[in-house]
Amino acid sequence: MIKQPDLFVRNVPGSTEVLQRATVGLAGCGGLGSNAAVALARAGVGRLILADFDRVEPSNLNRQHYFLSDVGKPKTDALAEHLRRINPKIELKLISKKLAPSDIPSIFGAADILIEAFDRAEAKQWLIEAWCRAFPDRPIVAGNGIGGLGDTDLITVRRMGNIWFCGDGSSDMSLGLCAARVGIVAMMQANVAISILVKKSHLA
Repeated sequence: MIKQPDLFVRNVPGSTEVLQRATVGLAGCGGLGSNAAVALARAGVGRLILADFDRVEPSNLNRQHYFLSDVGKPKTDALAEHLRRINPKIELKLISKKLAPSDIPSIFGAADILIEAFDRAEAKQWLIEAWCRAFPDRPIVAGNGIGGLGDTDLITVRRMGNIWFCGDGSSDMSLGLCAARVGIVAMMQANVAISILVKKSHLA
């Protein structure tokens, strides 16, 4: 087994110690959430709160961080197995239920930052509103526009107060979903979250 210090030896100097003390919540463990969670684990985030009610289906495998052997398993359980293979010391809180606005304060109360990784626009909206209402001073990083393929130059990060939007801001899933494009947005979400956590620590 790789020793934990060796796992993070190539990290950006000064980031590992900060990230190991951090807790990141992920609302949704699909194309955005599962890939962002892997990036956060590889970066050294010490604790993740994973929330998703769904089970892995074959149609998920074109863009989500799961494998054929995961089909039928709750997404939170399957993802937890993969994350522990990357970093056995990572702390994980698994919530296998369909979230409602009233759940946000209790489930994500320990999170320093939340990654919004829902599919439907209306669910994204109520989640952002519930988070900002419960934790007005804490950041949330949302995915907004991941459908289709190509048009990489249209994918960007937009900030509105404590809300960061990653994506092209317009495309929807009716265009189909490409692993590469979904992955770009998921990595942007993870990158924004990591940057916020590290910069916030340095300013403290």
